[in-house]
Amino acid sequence: MSTLIHPTAIIDPNATLGTNVSVGAYSIVGADVTLEDHVTLKSHVCVEGQTLIGEGSIIYPFAAIGTQPQDLKFGGETSRLIVGQNCSIREHVTMHTGTEGGGMETRTGDHCLFMVGVHVAHDCVIGNNVIMANNATLGGHVVVGDHVLIGGLSAVHQFIRIGDHAVIGGMSGVESDVIPYGRVKGERASLAGLNLIGLGRNGFSKSDIRVIQKAFSQLFSDQETLDIRLSQVEKNYSDNESVQKIIAFAKVESRFPLCQPHKK
Repeated sequence: MSTLIHPTAIIDPNATLGTNVSVGAYSIVGADVTLEDHVTLKSHVCVEGQTLIGEGSIIYPFAAIGTQPQDLKFGGETSRLIVGQNCSIREHVTMHTGTEGGGMETRTGDHCLFMVGVHVAHDCVIGNNVIMANNATLGGHVVVGDHVLIGGLSAVHQFIRIGDHAVIGGMSGVESDVIPYGRVKGERASLAGLNLIGLGRNGFSKSDIRVIQKAFSQLFSDQETLDIRLSQVEKNYSDNESVQKIIAFAKVESRFPLCQPHKK
């Protein structure tokens, strides 16, 4: 199969297209865009800016990819967007390039699904196998780990971190960092437990999950301060990689506190 360009598509002659690329009707590809092998753009797709679309990815109608960031400090500097391999970007998704204040780059991992109306703002870094459901939104500088599920109509505040295997409930406003394996929900999201379904789906054994649950209960108990509990859990589960991932995440200096369980 050779590259297939619809006659109504507009491809800048300086764009770079791999093999077996398909560009549908009325799509526009800018001069600094790279479409790797086996990329498909459906009709009415706009890809511009310093943007790379990874091999095997598919973009659906009316998506706007690689446009300038919605940041008043942006001065037109040359920044990038990198989309991973085998991603699915559905209708009306928007993804912006980076800014000078965020490393000049927005990036997604491989095998991600961005459902209808998703927005990925400037300087976000998204891991592999991430799913963002309809109209979910990331503010600038958000970091999302691997195997994260972000529910529909949810909104993640700028500079928030979301750890691996976390799940964000639909219509949640996320204003604090979410630990790996965490499950958060609510209009102003609180930590509601662990992502047990996601852990099971991703190969964690029942015994692994029980250990994480036990560590979670200790970490978010009402005893002592969070710093003391972190030290205790780190010591008690020093040989458990999953628990240590939570501890390492919690110890990173951040603009925002950890998302906590709702206090009754």
